[in-house]
Amino acid sequence: MRSPELSAFQLLQKAASLLVYQSVFDFEQEAGQAFLALLQAIHTAQAKVGAEVLNCLHAYGRWLRCLVEAEQSWQDLLLTCVLRDENPFTQQAQQKEFQELSPALVLAARHDLQVLQELSEYGEVQLRNWVEAIAPVSFPAIAWEPSSDSAVTPVKLQLERTNWAEGIEVFAAHYHQYGTGIAARYAALRWHQGELMGIAHADPVELGDLVGYDTQQEALLKNTEFLLKGYSALHVLLYGSRGSGKSSLVKALLNRYSQDGMRLIEVAKSNLRDLPAIVDQLRPLPQKFIIFVDDLSFEEDEDDYKALKVVLEGNLTARSQNVVVYATSNRRHLIREFFGDRPRPKDGDEIHAWDTVQEKLSFSDRFGLTLTFEPPDQATYLQIVHHLAAQTNISLSSDDLEFQALQWATRHNGRSGRTARQFVDFLRADLATV
Repeated sequence: MRSPELSAFQLLQKAASLLVYQSVFDFEQEAGQAFLALLQAIHTAQAKVGAEVLNCLHAYGRWLRCLVEAEQSWQDLLLTCVLRDENPFTQQAQQKEFQELSPALVLAARHDLQVLQELSEYGEVQLRNWVEAIAPVSFPAIAWEPSSDSAVTPVKLQLERTNWAEGIEVFAAHYHQYGTGIAARYAALRWHQGELMGIAHADPVELGDLVGYDTQQEALLKNTEFLLKGYSALHVLLYGSRGSGKSSLVKALLNRYSQDGMRLIEVAKSNLRDLPAIVDQLRPLPQKFIIFVDDLSFEEDEDDYKALKVVLEGNLTARSQNVVVYATSNRRHLIREFFGDRPRPKDGDEIHAWDTVQEKLSFSDRFGLTLTFEPPDQATYLQIVHHLAAQTNISLSSDDLEFQALQWATRHNGRSGRTARQFVDFLRADLATV
């Protein structure tokens, strides 16, 4: 049952009374900020005229644009923000059962959820009516489709017969299963300047796009499923020739398993020193994480690999069961070596020179699973070309397609999955412009 109608100023007071969910309306949430700005503009314009009316119209337009961009009603958009909000209640709820949560924290969260539901009820109709009463304008009544957010729909269904405060266990269960914050919002992330950043447009490559290396793909899928089921999955090194699809295979896992709670975090080689800190940050979260290090190798004078060794082998801290490292490399032995590195009797600089050599040689052995990607032979290369051509609806005879594909490989980068993709992309554009 909807509460008695409030004024714009009373709604502002409600929003100001939030205890743990304040960040739903902070500067990072444009829709929340736009909503508060609109309430403030309505409150001011109801008492004044002229420029204040114009400010009110601008504020309404900004707020409505947020809804249009999100393709959600105000209630759905605010509920989305609540489900993603990172605060003391949501952080504890994702780590503990509801019965284990602090009673004081639960009480504060109940208060906030009640306030937020009241604010959600003042949506497009009420705000439009207020603005139209202030200014001689008429705005269209927009009908919203059901929310496309997969997280919002099940929560809405469970709250149909109760209010948000009484349904606090529904929210707690959601946080416990799906987490909150940036890892709940994005499936693909990268570590940048000491923090996780979401990747809004991840590579759309699918496992079905990849041909060849079936054995390697099967092993990687099996290991990833071990991770998702809570078993001790292995760290994986994907080693082999350039353009063989190592990186694409790892990225394709995201599109297969993101709905099962898998997250892919891209970490540059220059940030490997941060790996222990990254793992500690991920440890309490409910999702499963693959730390993806692409094109991994080290020069002889680099020692960043030591931070990676800590994650691969562990230290006094117990290994995190929800994090594994998948790395790709064109080198089997990841640390560059020279013949001059091998100890000779006349060398007097290092007493235990062979120990240094063995440390370099054994680093790649610390990955529990090594998958080798050899250059494709001609038959495999042509199989990849045919597969990609069929996906893009290229209508050429088989003989003509293979002739051009082999010519392309000879003139460019040799036979590889990458070369096949480049050839098909070029051929598709070339045929479309003829």
